[in-house]
Amino acid sequence: MSVAVLLLAAGSGQRFGGDIPKQYVQVAGQAILLHTLRSLEQEPRIAMVQPVIAAGDAIFANIMAGKNFSFQILDAVEGGVERSISMQRGLAALPANVDMVAVHDAARPMTSQAVLKDVLDVAFEYGAAIPAIAVHDTIKRVDGCGKVLETPHRACLRAVQTPQVARLDWFQAALAKESDRLHLHTDDASVLEAAGFPVYVSQGDMNNRKITTQHDLQWMQDFLEAKV
Repeated sequence: MSVAVLLLAAGSGQRFGGDIPKQYVQVAGQAILLHTLRSLEQEPRIAMVQPVIAAGDAIFANIMAGKNFSFQILDAVEGGVERSISMQRGLAALPANVDMVAVHDAARPMTSQAVLKDVLDVAFEYGAAIPAIAVHDTIKRVDGCGKVLETPHRACLRAVQTPQVARLDWFQAALAKESDRLHLHTDDASVLEAAGFPVYVSQGDMNNRKITTQHDLQWMQDFLEAKV
């Protein structure tokens, strides 16, 4: 099967702050985006990467200039304000021969080989998979005023990560079916779930962390220094 990664890099990064989007911040001598792409090279089944960037983004091309990877980097397409819009535009730009799509955050740079292998293995078997880790804290469901409504049993809860992988035709069908409710979905797999497609959990990793805040950035710097 032909596997493509939809690399989402169109977010505003408001929680992170700073003068440039978080995926372009330099860590250990290179942009977080490049760390993410190098991590994807650990999985030989990935044939191509489709970047989805923000309108007016002039940084991406400069960072990518002269870089070579084990997979093909397709021409970047412009995303939207919402993740679902970026997904739609990225999927539409993929070649017709793509079978499986892995939707991945550009600012999730420490994805391990084991995580990539397992999520693809499970997706190949069942049609869709997401890496996830067990939840150790007690989780409360609350209303808009902060009143506790429910305490779900944590043995059944998982914190999900990316890449979230599914058959291309499943993603396309799910986006079409949920077109009026895409703004309600907080991740890619929830669109599949709402459309009736089965999604299975694969092996996650606590180090497969999205860089969202300055604290996450410091964690990444410390993590890389500890590996040297």
